[in-house]
Amino acid sequence: MTNGATSPVTVATLKVEHSPLLSPTSSQSVTETVNGFHRFVIQGYSLAKGMGIGKHIVSDNFTVGGYRWAIYFYPDGKNPEDSSTYVSVFIALASEGTDVRALFELTLMDQSGKGKHKVHSHFDRSLESGPYTLKYRGSMWGYKRFFRRALLETSDYLKDDCLIINCTVGVVVSAIDCSRLHSIQVPVSDIGAHFGMLLENMEGSDITFDVAGEKFRSHKLVLAARSPVFRTEIFDGVDEQKKEMVITDLEPRVFKALLHFIYRDTLSEDAESVESSSASLSSVSETLIAKLLAAADRYCLERLKLMCESRLCKNISVNSVAKILALADEYHATELKAVCLRFAAENLAGIIGSLFMC
Repeated sequence: MTNGATSPVTVATLKVEHSPLLSPTSSQSVTETVNGFHRFVIQGYSLAKGMGIGKHIVSDNFTVGGYRWAIYFYPDGKNPEDSSTYVSVFIALASEGTDVRALFELTLMDQSGKGKHKVHSHFDRSLESGPYTLKYRGSMWGYKRFFRRALLETSDYLKDDCLIINCTVGVVVSAIDCSRLHSIQVPVSDIGAHFGMLLENMEGSDITFDVAGEKFRSHKLVLAARSPVFRTEIFDGVDEQKKEMVITDLEPRVFKALLHFIYRDTLSEDAESVESSSASLSSVSETLIAKLLAAADRYCLERLKLMCESRLCKNISVNSVAKILALADEYHATELKAVCLRFAAENLAGIIGSLFMC
């Protein structure tokens, strides 16, 4: 070392390899209240007076959030210092439990019908220290000076010597909510598609309809299940074994759209494709959707009727409202009629002007 030589130095280099990240996990804590309600009717208030300060009348136990509760009413007050000037009302934990957190609401009911109830509530307001905590069985929350007794006895809260106290308890509970984080998707119902296949391939059909010379095969049970009118015509007639029926009051295209709804519970493409301009023409009653509305009324198909009303509603204008209103009135389309009348009231000047231009 004295000749100036240096000692060899070995440097070890460590290579840090990062393991692949695992799939992230998550959880969600949900804190909410389980709410319950109890009505406590105190009959014979005047007889309860004078029972003594600190003496009480207690309600029956009621259960909220897995705990039993009770309402305590002190006719002469709970606090000796008040010398029976006030009545006192408290809610007590009546079952075993430690550190039960809850929100409370006490309402002294106005029995005059004016709705001027006296409400003491934790609900719907911010609590600086959070919900009230009851430490053990017998713990109470309430008011020593709930109401001045002299005022109570001349108020609308006391009627026929009776008081009514409503109580709402909201027990605070916390849980890990997996249902909101993990869900199994349930597909929309495809029963309409399955029944629609019956309509397309006519497998098992047992009745044929003749509509202006055009034949439509169908199934008696499907028709009867969907329409009370079809049920009556098919099964309540003299010939229950009938294989063919003649329809004289519908066009083939309308009957085809009617069957489409009965089997698939949807509007056919032809009915859906009604142009918005068609409702402003004088021939609005000749559109497929208008004739389908008439058929829905004829066969008591209320859902189909509402579908037709919804489509026609989109076509209401200053020029068409009178004609659509006439349709609604004729075929008992109450929703559509209400919309037409509302539109007419809001656009009366424009409607009158359009009439002079005709």
